[in-house]
Amino acid sequence: MDLEAFEKSFGGYGWAIEAFIVIFFALLFNFFFSRFFRKLQPKLIKSHKIWENALLSSLYRPLKFLIWLLSITFALEITSQYMEDISLTKVLEPLQVIGFAGALVWFLTLFIRCVEENLLHPKGSFEHRLDETSVRAIGKLMRIAVIITSSLVAFQAIGIPVSGIVAFGGVGGIAVGFAAKDLLANFFGGLMVFLDRPFSIGDWIRSPDREIEGTVEHIGWRTTRIRTFDKRPLFVPNSLFTTISIENPSRMSNRRIKAYVGVRYDDATKMRDVIDGVKEMLQNHPEIAQDKTMIVNLVEFGPSSLNFMIYTFTKTTNWIRFQEIQEDVFLKVIDVITSLGAECAFPTTTLHIPEGVTVSKGL
Repeated sequence: MDLEAFEKSFGGYGWAIEAFIVIFFALLFNFFFSRFFRKLQPKLIKSHKIWENALLSSLYRPLKFLIWLLSITFALEITSQYMEDISLTKVLEPLQVIGFAGALVWFLTLFIRCVEENLLHPKGSFEHRLDETSVRAIGKLMRIAVIITSSLVAFQAIGIPVSGIVAFGGVGGIAVGFAAKDLLANFFGGLMVFLDRPFSIGDWIRSPDREIEGTVEHIGWRTTRIRTFDKRPLFVPNSLFTTISIENPSRMSNRRIKAYVGVRYDDATKMRDVIDGVKEMLQNHPEIAQDKTMIVNLVEFGPSSLNFMIYTFTKTTNWIRFQEIQEDVFLKVIDVITSLGAECAFPTTTLHIPEGVTVSKGL
């Protein structure tokens, strides 16, 4: 039965009934889809399935939007046929294309974000936590690619030539580049940080060129947020990382103990035993890395002491634990020196008086 016969059978109101049926089926589908989603989502959350959970979570809202978009535009199309309004029909088709492209972009960006969060906070069988910096960078690049590609496809679908947009973008890009060179410099600086990975989120970094030291909290496209050791947030433009040197103590393999210890000249005959005792202590210390350089040698005849150097490495890189180990090493060095009857030196001055010199009392 065509639209005209349908309208005659209902006294000219067939178009309204058709539009109502479309909206009714949209409501019915939305009702069953919502119930299905509410029952299925708790099961996926308990099963800790990364991809299935992300797919369902990101599909729910864009699909509901698409259902309502198609049903409303279809109802409006029925109305326009009854009203014989050609202009409305011409608007509905590109509106459907733009709405479909928008729903697709919405779904893909939500899906990428959900997968990103699931990978960074794994549960269940997927227990290996990936590098946060890499996951964030890949997620951002994928979202940008999705938005650009979908926009070009939507423009082409509604009749706007993509070649003209690309050409305009090339000319406009030059003007924007001069006007926002600092912004672009920060963008490419952030891109280099993501690609070269001199540091990651959670690393302790510092720069000998600038007063920058702290823990990396966030790496954005324009700035990197660093939490200093006095708990202040420090926002560093990414372009700065392309011109300064960055130290990353978090990636140290070991921490170094380097110290100079002075012994009295009166204990010069005991120096060999002191050095051998300290070296033996380091070789038997459970927290000292035996496969790294270890030096205990007399290095200097000081003004008031015989100085020997301790040069060794700890197994740990944790700064607090390192301080505890270094303290233990220093205390044991003192124990070795005192156990041999020697003493640590301190600055002294010795006055030699020639024989025959007498000191008389003043008048």
